[in-house]
Amino acid sequence: MNDETVRLTAGPLLLRPWRPDDIPALLTAHDDPAMRQWVNMPVSDVADAERWMAIQRDGWASGKRFSFAVTDTTRGGELVGNLSLKRPVPGAQSAEAGYWTSAAARGRGVAPQALGALTDWAFTTFAAEGLRRLELLHQVDNEASCRVAEKAGYTLAEVIPAWPPQYPLAGHRHVRQAPLAPQEPLSAAAGPRAGSAGTAGGPATHR
Repeated sequence: MNDETVRLTAGPLLLRPWRPDDIPALLTAHDDPAMRQWVNMPVSDVADAERWMAIQRDGWASGKRFSFAVTDTTRGGELVGNLSLKRPVPGAQSAEAGYWTSAAARGRGVAPQALGALTDWAFTTFAAEGLRRLELLHQVDNEASCRVAEKAGYTLAEVIPAWPPQYPLAGHRHVRQAPLAPQEPLSAAAGPRAGSAGTAGGPATHR
């Protein structure tokens, strides 16, 4: 898929693939202890940011991970978050959604709006490939992620036991079914936790 052509909108929000000129804003977003608590790949300097960007580009090229920079068009294109869709096995019936929101944008409803746009895009784009279910995972103490999932229509499906040392606390698995898709049992993933346990691909919903 050509990542240069994909653009999603949700109210004033524009979701687009990440660009090299986003690095300063990415560094600013990661300079936030609250977010760094949850991400599994903190970005501390330009070298980290370049590696992170390369992973996002590779994800688009392989069709296994689709990451979007979330920007606010009413604020001059300010970077307000990140949304990602992970499909480690292209053609699988399920995929995982994740996100993080910049500190300055929290409380503005960014995450539920952006997650809704990503969800609609995923089910439309990959319907022919058999995508039937999206999952969102977060650690039990990440209450903000739980609220975002519920606002975006992701139902709490199960509590996942802790899996130390990587996941010291239990987690929540939220699920949203494709429109008109039959209810399907949760598939066992690799290990007790498939992918992240939260919005960002780390121990909570932050990617």
